[in-house]
Amino acid sequence: MRERYSFYPGCTLHSTGVEFGVSTEQVCEALGLELVEIPDWNCCGASSAHSLDDELFMALPGRNLLKAQELEEENLAIPCAACYSRLAAADVALREDGVFRAKLERVLGVEYEGRVKPRSLLEIFARDLAEERLRGRVEKPLKGLKVVSYYGCLLVRPPKYTGRWDDPEHPQSMDELMGLMGAEVVDWSYGVDCCGGSLTLNRSDVVVHLVDRLAIAAREAGAEAMVTACPMCMANVDGRQKYRGGLPLVGGAAREYEPVPIFYFTELMALAYGYEMKKVLRKHLVDPRPLLKRLELV
Repeated sequence: MRERYSFYPGCTLHSTGVEFGVSTEQVCEALGLELVEIPDWNCCGASSAHSLDDELFMALPGRNLLKAQELEEENLAIPCAACYSRLAAADVALREDGVFRAKLERVLGVEYEGRVKPRSLLEIFARDLAEERLRGRVEKPLKGLKVVSYYGCLLVRPPKYTGRWDDPEHPQSMDELMGLMGAEVVDWSYGVDCCGGSLTLNRSDVVVHLVDRLAIAAREAGAEAMVTACPMCMANVDGRQKYRGGLPLVGGAAREYEPVPIFYFTELMALAYGYEMKKVLRKHLVDPRPLLKRLELV
């Protein structure tokens, strides 16, 4: 019997993060998980609503939680770290803020039941599925692939919203999952550092500096690739590397480095599970195919 989870894809899995969406479907198929998309979902507002209206910032993800109540499943799977953060925050607001809850219920004509739990897809894989099940589907181990896990700001923090399914300062779930796929996970100190988030358009100088620092740190740790669970992190780190201004060293010299491919964790799982990924991999801005070909993984 296939386990069922209600599913919030968010905007990016059908657009800029289509490689995340495709690989999520493949991995869930391989593991026997059924994702039931919630009806008539809307954007959670993660990238910009906070700068426009505080109430809207909570109401957008709050509506999605109320729509999820139309399904039978109590666990709501959310691949995107930013979407997960917003729905988790809205769930806390609906539980603790009676005024906000009453207003949203009145506007939508639905009573908040509090039975749907927003959960990261990474959490579901890492906490609901046995290691034997995850490892047992591997057909092509990611042997020789050295990676660092990049969780970003929102996936495990703040604990008030996300709970403590992983350590908010030193998370390990993605490392463990990649290890089960056969990859060599490299230790580093930047796993929860910020990439600049939604500043990528209006403050690209900030984003470029932060991304340069992440890429350099990954290379210095000995990694050949980064792994993430956030389309916003993917957009920044995949698209803003190797800025010619570089990260300044003492004395003002520019720091050059070889760009680091970045993968969604589900892409590497799908590769390990034997799925054909060539069309999806072509969408990356830092082309990962030379690395994967060298390791005979594609």
